Amino acid sequence: MSSQAHEHQPLGGRVLTLPFLICAALVAVAGVILFQRYTQGLGAVSNLNDGYPWGIWVAIDVVIGSAFGCAGYVIALLCYILNRGEYHPLVRPAVLASLFGYGLAGLAVLVDLGRYWNFYHMMLPWYAQPNSVMLEVGLCVATYTLVLVVEFAPAFLERFGIEGLRAKLNRVLWVFIALGVLLPTMHQSSLGTMMVIVGHKLSPLWQSQMLPVFFLLTAILMGFAIVVWESVMASLNFRRPMETPVLSKLAGLMLVVASLFVVLRFVDLIVRGQIGQIFGGPQSGWFVVEMVLMISGLALLIPKANRNRSRALFLSASLLLAAGILYRLNVYLIGFTPAVGPWHYFPSVKEIMVTVGVFALEIALYLLFVKKLPVMHAVHPEHG
Repeated sequence: MSSQAHEHQPLGGRVLTLPFLICAALVAVAGVILFQRYTQGLGAVSNLNDGYPWGIWVAIDVVIGSAFGCAGYVIALLCYILNRGEYHPLVRPAVLASLFGYGLAGLAVLVDLGRYWNFYHMMLPWYAQPNSVMLEVGLCVATYTLVLVVEFAPAFLERFGIEGLRAKLNRVLWVFIALGVLLPTMHQSSLGTMMVIVGHKLSPLWQSQMLPVFFLLTAILMGFAIVVWESVMASLNFRRPMETPVLSKLAGLMLVVASLFVVLRFVDLIVRGQIGQIFGGPQSGWFVVEMVLMISGLALLIPKANRNRSRALFLSASLLLAAGILYRLNVYLIGFTPAVGPWHYFPSVKEIMVTVGVFALEIALYLLFVKKLPVMHAVHPEHG
């Protein structure tokens, strides 16, 4: 077996640990609720209505979940497109996070669709509306999920010793890597475009022609942040050496992207004449919290010494993730007001439990995969 096959290794250990069992229990609860959803309809389990046709299953599971899934996107961009080989140890964990983020986001769409049995229509040209931004998002997400399956396939092939097929796949993997950079760039920006077209129903604090740019920036930022967050958590929980030297370089990129986002957000408000909304608009408090989280996260990274401290890296990544989450939630739910009717929306307990179950499934699968498949880079004695 080639040396390349030894670059990664399964972590080993018991799968049925307490965290895994807790996640499995949450998934089981979500499964019971989903059975009710598919047998009795959306109204039996959700608070969705004509004014709010989508809720947290779209805003959190899809819009935010897919941003978590941008870990593989940003690391592939750095490692393979920009030829920064020092990030190679982060590739497989990042691709795995992306696979779960996008795969489960796709499943969440099926939960939210009223006529879920017609989901495949978007893939048939005679049903397609080529001017629809939602069609572009749907096709890109579906295609990117398949691309991630191919990108992660070498881990399976390596685990089961199928070296011939792995060698053949490696020769064409560059095609899928290129698609893996192109597709998220398209659909993450288009998630912003989808809310441009709602017009005045979105608060002027967030409604902007710059939404596609802001969504792409938050996708990149959250991709970097989830890599840092996941790496620190894995090092702590699996007793592995901290990857601080490579994470400190990512922190510098996070600082640049977060700073660019904050500057553009305020410039956009000034240019549109909406800067006063910060001080008196009905949703101004949410904007302030969003900005405090973002600025606090980037401020932690300004001192270079902090970028070499795992605790500061973890705290900064957590703050920036929270800021990205709140920004997307503000755009898709909090800042949205239906044009007519006294419509209100707050997710039901069952909606919340389904969302919790989706993320619990992601954690459980992550624990299973890293213990049974060569996902994490090998730790040699001379390296700790």
